[in-house]
Amino acid sequence: MGHGSHRVPAADPPTFDTLTATVPIAVVTFQFDPSAQFGDLVVRWGTIALVVAIVAALVLASVLARGGGLRQDDVAFVAIGIVPGAVIGGRLGYLILHANAFGPEPGALLDPKTGGLELGLAVVGGFITGSYVASLLGTPVGRWLHVAMAPTLFVLGAGKLTMVLTGTGQGSPSVDDWATRYLGPGPWGSLLPALPSVPSQAWEGIATLAILTGLTVALMIGAFRRRDGSVFFVGIGLWALARALVSTTWRDPVVAAGLNAGGLVAIGIASACVLAIVVLVVRDRMAGPATVDAAGNVVRIKDLPPTTEVAWPDPESRPRF
Repeated sequence: MGHGSHRVPAADPPTFDTLTATVPIAVVTFQFDPSAQFGDLVVRWGTIALVVAIVAALVLASVLARGGGLRQDDVAFVAIGIVPGAVIGGRLGYLILHANAFGPEPGALLDPKTGGLELGLAVVGGFITGSYVASLLGTPVGRWLHVAMAPTLFVLGAGKLTMVLTGTGQGSPSVDDWATRYLGPGPWGSLLPALPSVPSQAWEGIATLAILTGLTVALMIGAFRRRDGSVFFVGIGLWALARALVSTTWRDPVVAAGLNAGGLVAIGIASACVLAIVVLVVRDRMAGPATVDAAGNVVRIKDLPPTTEVAWPDPESRPRF
C-alpha cells in the first residue's frame, strides 16, 4: 500500500482521467499478485481466505452448539441444508439486480458461468432451507437460530473482507484519503481497478464484524436469555441496515428512495427481521408467563408440575415462619 502527497481538486468530477492524471495520488494503493501458485495449481488469495473463513465459522458453530446443548453432529446437516437455499436465493437475487446479464435466455440462470450471487437473498434462501433442516432434528428451531447468529455474521463480515484481496466490490469513484485502487496486471474483480474508489467491501465487512462484537458483548452480560432466535433476527436485521447504508456507495444505479436494487433488498430483509421479532414477542405474551431453564429453554409456568404441600393434621401445630 502507498500514499501520495498530491490530491485531485475537490471541484473536479471524479472521473478516471482526473483521478489518475496526478501521480502520486492520496489514496491507498494495492499492488500485489492476487493469485497463489501451488505447482500447476493457481488459486486466488481471496478464495483461500474465504475457505478459511467458512471453516472457522463451522468450527465456531460446532463449539456454540455444544455449549447450547445441541448435537455437534447436527451442525453438518444444518450447514449442508443451507447451501441449496443460499444458491437458489443468490441466483434469483442476481436475476433481479442484473436481468440484462441473462439476455433473452432465462435458462442461463442455471449456468454458473453466467453472473454470480446476490448476497441478500442468498442469506434469505439459506435461512429458509437451513431452518427446515433444523426443524427435522427434534430441537426447537429457535435454539439453532440462537447459535447461528455468531457464525452467520462472522462469515458475512470476514467474507466481505476477503474481497479486498481480489479487488472485488469496489464502490463509486472517490478522491478521499481512504479511497483504494489496485495496480498491476491482476486480474482484479472490479472494472477500472486503478480508479480510486470507495472500499465498499471493506466497509460492509467491518460494519458486520462490529455488529457481531456488540451482540457478543450483549450475550455475555445476560441479554437474549431466551434462546428463541430473537438474537439472530436482531443480528441479521442490523447487518441488512448496514448493507443498505453501504450500498449507497456502490456503482449500481439508483432505483428508488436513493437506493439501488441491492439496497432495497437489504431494507426488505431488515423489515422482515423486525416483523419476526414482533411475532416472537406477541407469541411469547399470548403463551403466558414463562421462565428460562439452565439450558436457555423457555418453560411456561402452566406447564410446570403442580407443587405439593404437606397437610398438617393439626393447623395449630403447623410451623410458622
